[in-house]
Parts: sequence; C-alpha cells; structure tokens
Amino acid sequence: MIIRIESHPAWQGIQAQWLNLWRMPAYSLPTLIFPVAFYVFFGLLMLRGQALWLLCTFATFGVMGAALFSFGVGVAMERAQGWWRLLKATPVPFASILVGKLFGAMLFGLIIVVMMAVLAAWFGEVRLPRSQWLGLAAMLVAGTVPFALFGLALGLLLSPNAAPAVVNIIYLPLGFLSGLWVPVTMFPDWLETLAAWLPPYHLAALALKLTGQIPGSMTLHWLVLLVYTVVFAAAAWLGWRRFTGS
Repeated sequence: MIIRIESHPAWQGIQAQWLNLWRMPAYSLPTLIFPVAFYVFFGLLMLRGQALWLLCTFATFGVMGAALFSFGVGVAMERAQGWWRLLKATPVPFASILVGKLFGAMLFGLIIVVMMAVLAAWFGEVRLPRSQWLGLAAMLVAGTVPFALFGLALGLLLSPNAAPAVVNIIYLPLGFLSGLWVPVTMFPDWLETLAAWLPPYHLAALALKLTGQIPGSMTLHWLVLLVYTVVFAAAAWLGWRRFTGS
C-alpha cells in the first residue's frame, strides 16, 4: 500500500501549524528575535571572548522559549477558543495536531540556532568543524522535546489569561537560574547546586561538551533530560485527562 505524504494526517498537521505560526507575527517575531538579540548584546558586544560559550547557552534559551510559548500559550489560547473541542469531534487524529505543533517548535528552534550560529561565525569569529555545527543544531533541536511537553502540560492546565504570564515567569528565571545568561561558576555555591537540578542546565551542558567548552561525559545530562521528559509527559497526560474529563 502506498501512502501519499501530502495526505498523511501528521503532514497535514505540520502544514497547518506552520501556516498558523506564519500568520501570527506577534508570536513568531518575538520568539525568534528576543533570544538572538540577547546573544548579540551579551555574546558579541559585551563578552566577545565568550562567543562560543554563550552561543551554546543562549541557543538553549532560545529553543526552550520556542517550545514553551508554542505549547504553553498556544494550547491555552486554542482551548479557550474551543478549537481543541472541535478537533475532538472530527476524525483528525489528535496526535497529528501535537506532531504539527512539535514540528513548529523544532523549526523555530532550528531557525534560532542557525541565526545565532551565523552571527557567531561572522562577528564572534567562532570556528567549528562542520560536524560540530550540525551536531550542535541537531542536539539543541532535539532538546525542545521535554520543554514542549512541559509547555503542553501548562497549556492544558492554565487558563488563557494566566498562561502568558505564568510561562514568562517560568521561562526567564529558569533561563537565568540554569546558567544560560551567566555561567554557573559565577554563582554562589547554593545557586550552582540548584542549577544542576534544572533541565536547561543539562541541555546547555550537552552543547558545551559537544563544542569542547567543558570536559566530561554526556551520559548524565542525557539521563536527566530523559527523566524530565517522562515527568513532563506525565504532567501533560494529567492535563489531558482534566481537559477531557476522563
């Protein structure tokens, strides 16, 4: 049996999500520009000698934001508009909608990473082998998954009025406390210990290890992110149960 990709529900979900994001510049432009502007200011102007280190951390900050806002705010708004209840009444597989939203978050994450990488290479004089550039992009894009699940849980549990504020309250402090703006080595001991418990810290550590900025194995960081993925998936499932009343 031959399955046409164009007619597959998952592909249609991806197309619908891309069109939705394209038609919402109020979401798309800040999501793309905000972390890149931070990187330009801190990584290329203030701390030029740390351009590669800050590329890894601010790119982590960027992909985390793309996932949290796409799911956390987007899902809450779509719930309020009745869109999700309408979808439940249609034969469209709900998984295809989630795949489409995940693709959108990953695509935005990839665009953010590429924009920062180009700026780092041109203005920060960052030089990496092609394999490391590709590995860095792939690792960071894959790292959107736990944050997308976290965002999905928030979007299912929060009201549309509360979601933007709560996501911002989580996003910005989580980025700072994870050492994405300032290296954790500059933190007090207790704050450095706290950072090691936060998921963005481990995604950034993977990027830093891949680019040779810090030594050591990646295994622990992958395991921690896997545990967070399971925890966030469970939270999203509970949010789904609450939404469906089952």
